[in-house]
Amino acid sequence: MIESYLSLTNLKLKIMKTVAFSILALAGFTFLFSCKNDAKNSEENQTVETDSIPAATTPEAMYVTAVSGLTLREHPNLQSEKLSVMPLGTKVKIVNAEGKTTMNVGGIDGAMDEVEFNNQKGFAFNGFLSKFFPPGEDASAKNYAEELKKDFPNVNYSEATGGTTSKPTKTETLVLPTDKWHEAFFTAQQLFNIPKEFAFPNPKGSNSETQQNGNKKKTDFISELQISRNDNKLQKIVYNYKTTGFGYTVTIIKEADGMKLEKVEVSD
Repeated sequence: MIESYLSLTNLKLKIMKTVAFSILALAGFTFLFSCKNDAKNSEENQTVETDSIPAATTPEAMYVTAVSGLTLREHPNLQSEKLSVMPLGTKVKIVNAEGKTTMNVGGIDGAMDEVEFNNQKGFAFNGFLSKFFPPGEDASAKNYAEELKKDFPNVNYSEATGGTTSKPTKTETLVLPTDKWHEAFFTAQQLFNIPKEFAFPNPKGSNSETQQNGNKKKTDFISELQISRNDNKLQKIVYNYKTTGFGYTVTIIKEADGMKLEKVEVSD
């Protein structure tokens, strides 16, 4: 009797140990699986956060387009002390871009960006800075477009000849991937020989305006800038030049894929 009781007791103890071991094993497995899931979720969350960080869009450097040079100032306002003058075409390092329009200078919207020039930091009006490097003196439109295309694949250039034997024409067309009139004007001014006497036309004004070049040569019949506006917005800028046996017209307009600069030369 006693032996039977002891055997039954031992059997119960064995069953209890087996159940306890199974419970412990299940708990351990559940804990391990939970840790793995937490780690996985943590990694996924980190990935999402990393992917959500926007890429920087501010260029590291831009180029001065102001014909008379661009002033580097101590503070971000036009009344601040002048530190230096950065010449036309100067490559300027962008330290911190304002990112929004805060002022208008000569009809150009912009703001004061923090820049570095000759190891000196200061502030400059970004309306006279362009992402397009300057053409350089006596640069051809074709060569300039080929160089520019290395950094801006959407640049488009074409040329064509036409007219008659006695009055041949040559047309060069350059499309810049920008919607900024002043970038297009300053590029055309340097590339297609628009006299520096003409400043960027203010968008505000009459719907039709013609500016004359007061410093044209005696041999020049025509040297004028024609501006077309609509509700104080630029629609077209045309430069006309005419001398003995030669003339050309430069037209700047906005298109869906960018600013179109076109020069048409006529010989007679």
